Amino acid sequence: MRIAIVAESFLPLMNGVTHSILRVLEHLQERGDDVLVIAPAGQEGGDAGPQKVSGARIHRLPAVPLAGYTNVRVAMGGVYRVKRILADYAPDVVHLASPFILGWRAAQAAHQLGIPTVAIYQTEVPSYAARYGVPFLENWAWSRVENIHLLATRTLAPSTFALNQLRGRGIPRVQMWRRGVDTARFSPDKRDDAWRAAVAPGGERIIGYVGRLAVEKQVEDLAALAAVPRTRLVIVGDGPQRAALEDALPDAVFTGFLGGDQLARAVASFDLFIHPGEFETFCQTIQEAMASGVPVVATGRGGPLDLVENSRTGWLYEPGDLSALRAHVVDLMGDDAKRRAFAAAAHASVQDRTWPALSAELVRHYSAAIHEGAPAARGRGAQLAARQAASIPATRAGAPQ
Repeated sequence: MRIAIVAESFLPLMNGVTHSILRVLEHLQERGDDVLVIAPAGQEGGDAGPQKVSGARIHRLPAVPLAGYTNVRVAMGGVYRVKRILADYAPDVVHLASPFILGWRAAQAAHQLGIPTVAIYQTEVPSYAARYGVPFLENWAWSRVENIHLLATRTLAPSTFALNQLRGRGIPRVQMWRRGVDTARFSPDKRDDAWRAAVAPGGERIIGYVGRLAVEKQVEDLAALAAVPRTRLVIVGDGPQRAALEDALPDAVFTGFLGGDQLARAVASFDLFIHPGEFETFCQTIQEAMASGVPVVATGRGGPLDLVENSRTGWLYEPGDLSALRAHVVDLMGDDAKRRAFAAAAHASVQDRTWPALSAELVRHYSAAIHEGAPAARGRGAQLAARQAASIPATRAGAPQ
């Protein structure tokens, strides 16, 4: 196949979207597919990001930093620019990775060219609005999400919650596609007593979080775990909230960003993994913790509902109920036998979720989309496409090309 992947974010920025794309690129390279990744350019004067990854060529678009989150880059330009790139490359299918800004342009461009698209719903952007103090933008953001997926040949959701959320908003052609986990890298065998002694020199049991230190992750909720007996909170990750969180969680250890084997070692060395964010469509870090033989406490909303089985692999608590969060942590940290049983069940539960298996499933979705073709011009999607097509000449005038 010839596959164009339009990435809302990509290297050098590492997040859940980038991680998924990298694993998919590895699989497509093994298959011998021809792949083009269209992504925002990296920082000028800094790490601009690679021009080729796993055999795929990376086409960088001019980008500007997102206000308040400068390592996130937003691609500039209009629909015409993306349409020209796609027309020149002539892919069999376009993969829209967590589309919202660049992905919206690509959805329109592919629709106008008659190229089938597979849209991966991965980030619950509209719900971020209230967390960032702009709740009035939530309805606009949902309208953008709906319009993108109305134009897609097929939409893939990562969890039951996300699937029902999209279908409830009238989005058609939605199917499930979960995420894989590297069960060789993330393994109980990576547990490291020396690392544990370095972060918890008093022999405390380690409660760990991994992820971006950003408002939507609600890491400040972990203040509810202050003074849980004989425990040490370890925060792995970086982001714009780090300084504020270091003030709010003075007894926690902040490691900064860890990747590769360093991350695998840290996660396997936790006694308990915790994730307080309420807006996870999937939550890859939960899978990585479970593959590492670590039980989980997480909010009972979104992706964790599919991943964590209450009273078997971990505990889920009602969003906002921080007393329940603390109670579940105390329960597992105070009972070694129960924690070990949960850990063994967590490890066993993800052993069939490998990236090769999930990537092969994605390729089958590509094939189905190619067979189905671009969505027929009908209903709301047709009206939307016609309106956008009519506006292209005006949009091009004076726009960055």
